[in-house]
Amino acid sequence: MTTRWTADFWFDPSCPYTWITSRWVLEAAAVRPIDVRWHVMSLSVLNEGRDDDPEGDPEGYLWVPVRICAAVRQEYGGAALGRFYTALWTVDGAGDDWAGPLDDALTMAGLPRALAEAGMSTDYDDAVRASHAEGIALVGGHVGTPVVAATDPAGRRTAFFGPVISRLPRGEQAGELWDGTVLVAGTPGFHELKGAPHADPDIAGTR
Repeated sequence: MTTRWTADFWFDPSCPYTWITSRWVLEAAAVRPIDVRWHVMSLSVLNEGRDDDPEGDPEGYLWVPVRICAAVRQEYGGAALGRFYTALWTVDGAGDDWAGPLDDALTMAGLPRALAEAGMSTDYDDAVRASHAEGIALVGGHVGTPVVAATDPAGRRTAFFGPVISRLPRGEQAGELWDGTVLVAGTPGFHELKGAPHADPDIAGTR
């Protein structure tokens, strides 16, 4: 039996709140025995067929970064996807509400810049949809990004959406949030917990 947790983390790379949650998982992994594995999901796929456009993306631009993420994971693996995701939000040119230049982020992550071409191709759309379906099946289509599946050392798996946070907890505070989130989400019959209305995401506090 393993003595470590596994956190499978499904994300759309365009979401600033998801970026903060991803950094929380890494902070928690520094103070708890957690291995993080990265997976792609897509707000564009999630919102297909809706009459409204909750992401305000009529041009379909949100497909571009998620396709590149899928290409990175398929060609170079989950660890490379994690590096690319980090680079997207920390490379020069990344702002407080959007990731930075895609080709520069690839270089920063040690990946070929040519992978940026995947963003304008449909070659990896099946991979995006399959990964998205895997993550969303754990919690249902009524949620968004991110989805986390926490597997404890005994092999018991608890999946949840979020947590949606606007500030990054660090150190033991991050570990305590992990403990509490897994405890609440793993309670039989648990469905939903919400806090105060969203505050603007503090991206600068994650760098």
